[in-house]
Amino acid sequence: MSTEPAAAEGHPGPADTDAPRAGQGAEATGPEETGPEEGAGAPDTAETDDGADAEPDAGAPAAEPAAEGEGVSEAAAEIAAQRELQERIAQRKAAKEGPIAAGGKLSGTAADLLAAVRAVESGERPAAVFGEPAAAPRKVVAEPVRRAPAAAPTGPAEPAAEAVDAVRALLAEGGAPASLAAPAAATLGEGADSALRDDPWQLLRIPGVRPEQADGFARALLGSECAPDDERRGRAVTVWLLEQAAVAGHTALDAPLLAEALGKRAVPDPDEALQSAIAEGDALVFQDALEEPPGGPARAPESSRGTSAQDGSQDASQDGSQDGDEAERPVRVLVGLERYALAEESLADGLARLVNSLSKEDSSQALADWEPAAAAAAGSTAELIRAAAGHGLVLHTGAEAARAEPAALVQAAARLGLRVCAAAHSVDGRRRLAEHFGPGAPEGTAVTVSGLLSGTEGPGRDRDGALAVDLLVVLDAPQLDVETAAMLAESLPDGARLVLSGDPSVLWSAGPGRVFADLLAARVCPQIASRTPDPGPVGELVSGIGVGELNEVAAPGKEVVIVPVRDAAEAIHRAVQLVADSVPRAIGVPSEQTQVITPGHGGAAGTRVLNAALKERLNPGPGRFGGFDPGDRIAYVPAPGRTAPGRVVRADADGLHLDCAGTPVVVPQDAVERTVRHGWALTAHQAVGLRWPAAVVVLPGDATQALSRPWVYTAFGRGERHLSVVHGADAALPRAVAEVPAKPRTTRLQTLLRAQVPPTQ
Repeated sequence: MSTEPAAAEGHPGPADTDAPRAGQGAEATGPEETGPEEGAGAPDTAETDDGADAEPDAGAPAAEPAAEGEGVSEAAAEIAAQRELQERIAQRKAAKEGPIAAGGKLSGTAADLLAAVRAVESGERPAAVFGEPAAAPRKVVAEPVRRAPAAAPTGPAEPAAEAVDAVRALLAEGGAPASLAAPAAATLGEGADSALRDDPWQLLRIPGVRPEQADGFARALLGSECAPDDERRGRAVTVWLLEQAAVAGHTALDAPLLAEALGKRAVPDPDEALQSAIAEGDALVFQDALEEPPGGPARAPESSRGTSAQDGSQDASQDGSQDGDEAERPVRVLVGLERYALAEESLADGLARLVNSLSKEDSSQALADWEPAAAAAAGSTAELIRAAAGHGLVLHTGAEAARAEPAALVQAAARLGLRVCAAAHSVDGRRRLAEHFGPGAPEGTAVTVSGLLSGTEGPGRDRDGALAVDLLVVLDAPQLDVETAAMLAESLPDGARLVLSGDPSVLWSAGPGRVFADLLAARVCPQIASRTPDPGPVGELVSGIGVGELNEVAAPGKEVVIVPVRDAAEAIHRAVQLVADSVPRAIGVPSEQTQVITPGHGGAAGTRVLNAALKERLNPGPGRFGGFDPGDRIAYVPAPGRTAPGRVVRADADGLHLDCAGTPVVVPQDAVERTVRHGWALTAHQAVGLRWPAAVVVLPGDATQALSRPWVYTAFGRGERHLSVVHGADAALPRAVAEVPAKPRTTRLQTLLRAQVPPTQ
């Protein structure tokens, strides 16, 4: 590893700096993503600190890991596929046996919450949820009874012009921006203006609207009738907090934590607001038995005590059974949105089905059939083949070089006559996977996850709607959110094998959940750890970061270069100089194959400022087409959580024409601002799943709070041949690597899965 001073060869010193101004160059203002990189782990802190960024999309995380760029037709196909799969999920849930008698041994708040759910189902008004302290210890209980969930929404339809005009008039009356008319009409559906007049806080359902803005709108419409203790406000803020928590990656929240957040949002009676949201079906409540104190969710000590944080029963989770008959276990009370509860439960059901559908006879026969292929392999590849032969679900962990092992598994299964498919997170990941197969692989073997689910790639589906595969290998598994993972699991036929492979050290999915990490922790299936390390100085550096060590590595060919900087202006200048001059000249990697990565979109050296500076140097122009010119590097966001790097080709009456990894995409004019931004600089969440020949990671001094071990691991691992680090974070970098793990996420997958599949160890 080499360190380059300010006046090093090929790097002009500060006297030569021609750093651009923050607003220099033309760049579209959207999409502005906030998520795990700029969000937080608790609902009250899930708001971005970057005031320049737009608010997160309620109900959809706005930070995007990199993904492929499909056109409008593929997006429509994916929506249709999601709708069909969600209908199948709902049918399976409704077909299950009737209500389970549960909760008889509960007392205190947990029993009250269960009673509230049952009261809703019977049409009664529930009693107060958090009224009385619980004195008795809590026992393990079954899942509370609740209504059969409806299919998750697949996106609002285009509203009629008359509906938009009616909403616009009401917004003007309430002093809200007219720009909210179209999204409000689309989100609230038919009669949106009446719904808003009856309940002005429904405005919080519109992406980007904050509680204080909805309060102002309500005051203008309701006048003296508007009050902080309005039941409608409490329900709306509860749902908004749960949506913000989903942006930060949670699928549910501990009830005490949610009540605390409601109090911070000026809700006078948080318990009543939570009860009202449950009664109206805006939120669901769960009681999950804890086998042991959770290590992952936020506020683990508090949540592991269930409701003891409110009722003062601090020792309830430690009492145990004194009569030797049955051990007492703590119960955690969680509140979540139906959308993510349905997805997480469906995922657990689907995975349990795969684990249990492979009989012992089938496993024994498969082990015999697959043994020659395993014997011909070596090391962890042989272990992976044997594990997949005998089990319906297998987890495989490893870094970039380890992708060769699941590729070898797919090839071995194909030679045995099985129907195989391997899916990666992005088009670039699909390309890297296909390189392991070689030219003789059957067409459609390597696909993207979104293309597989939408039906535009892969083997297609059988007459029952299941994927026509016997073995599905999913790479980049940490990028699976609960909804995508649930659709994959539900799409597999009985008897199929699923192998999830990925690097557990990278950043988690942009969407809610931490599927791969939860499965690893649940230990309900075989886990194969690759012993194939990534080569070279970059691989050695990143491997050390994965275990919390920031080591100096030998880089005789300048594979790793550290460029210290004093401030943001120098950091911008250095990054531009590296991309435009130093890396092409010294390393031989052209600027179009070098990617800049920085912690966030805002700030003095965020993606906006860096993209403006890089455009001015590499492709100057007036930005005639919504801030873009032909030749601009872009990041296209066809759907929340999916980012496709590409380049602007041209613009005409049809819209902005892009080339995304060889796929032509036309973005309509009215969608450019929302879905396209400049892409010379990306965040690490946008870059995860992608790799470039060279990467330039910018660490400005004002972004040290965003650094964590997974962030550094992901950012530093994006360069295949070369990594330059523009380093202005001082001691914050080694401290983040050694001491700052991934932000915790509250999820239910481990509990749900362990109830159906016993741990293997």
